[in-house]
Amino acid sequence: MSIRVMLVDDQVLLRTGFRMVLAAQPDMEVVAEAGDGVEALEVLRSTAVDVVLMDVRMPKLDGVETTRRICSEPAAPKVLILTTFDLDEYAFSGLKAGASGFMLKDVPPAELLGAIRSVHSGDAVVAPSTTRRLLDRFSPMLPSSGKEPEHKGLERLTEREREVMMLVAQGLSNGEIAARLVLSEATVKTHVGRILTKLGLRDRVQVVVLAYETGLVRAGGGAV
Repeated sequence: MSIRVMLVDDQVLLRTGFRMVLAAQPDMEVVAEAGDGVEALEVLRSTAVDVVLMDVRMPKLDGVETTRRICSEPAAPKVLILTTFDLDEYAFSGLKAGASGFMLKDVPPAELLGAIRSVHSGDAVVAPSTTRRLLDRFSPMLPSSGKEPEHKGLERLTEREREVMMLVAQGLSNGEIAARLVLSEATVKTHVGRILTKLGLRDRVQVVVLAYETGLVRAGGGAV
């Protein structure tokens, strides 16, 4: 079954380019397009979509707020934020809003296609190192009250799950975490899955955001 993709961007030429690239893939099809967030939300009410490629700067309703509204719905499609500048505040806000990752608009076609497939399969498409740089840069935007971390789900984590969560937040991949804790990658993946379930998060990107927001990890990747 083909991956159903929706293109949301106010630049018609850019949408055309993306559509041509996706149309050449046997496992993808562009099922909808929109020129702004308001139109995107309207289209999604009547169109089944798996992955949304979302611009951030658009008229009427920007991509961040549109992403937030999409991801708040049950069985929502995955969202990939498209940004012009690497690590800008829109990308950060988009991840907090529920996006499964972000990419630059000039991304090579092969990387774009790989990202769409990864997101569709349930993975995030922001590399651990990129996630770390992103949060290190924008950590001043996060609350830092100095209090103990507050999140109802954190107390449900086992000691091992909390340990894995903190390593995820420091930008380590599953393989790196496995080596650090002397575990198999399959075991680490299972722990990450349980963490997501207990905390009600969509993917490891949101694990990183939560760890920074609650103070479990400081800017620079250091654990508290």
